[in-house]
Amino acid sequence: MATERPDLAAMLYPLVRELIALELPVLAAHEVSMWGYSVLTALDDTPVRTQAALAEAIGADKSRIIGTLDELQKAGLIERTPDPDDRRVRLLSITAEGRRVRRAVRRGIQIKEMQVLESLPVPDRKTFIRLLQQLHASR
Repeated sequence: MATERPDLAAMLYPLVRELIALELPVLAAHEVSMWGYSVLTALDDTPVRTQAALAEAIGADKSRIIGTLDELQKAGLIERTPDPDDRRVRLLSITAEGRRVRRAVRRGIQIKEMQVLESLPVPDRKTFIRLLQQLHASR
């Protein structure tokens, strides 16, 4: 008979909470919210998007991210330009400064993540990250 184990969510949730708590000071140091970082990451991966496409990509309501977009634009991290095909639509793109901030935040977050993962032997750490990447890519 197989050994019982907790559900995946029960095992992952405390880890995710800890990781988010570790990310918050990194985000604050760069004056970016969690949603702001999500926007910058999505725009860095696919440089020009409509607000609706961006909201869908990050799992946010398109009206909910307007404040975040305003903050990012004011900080010079993104640009909003009219869509030449539909003047009511704004195209979003990341600026060079936005890309720099996104990369600095990612570096800072990954340093914090390694503090959490350092209890695992290096091969297990690499396997864990590889398997998470496979699960992420399959979604």
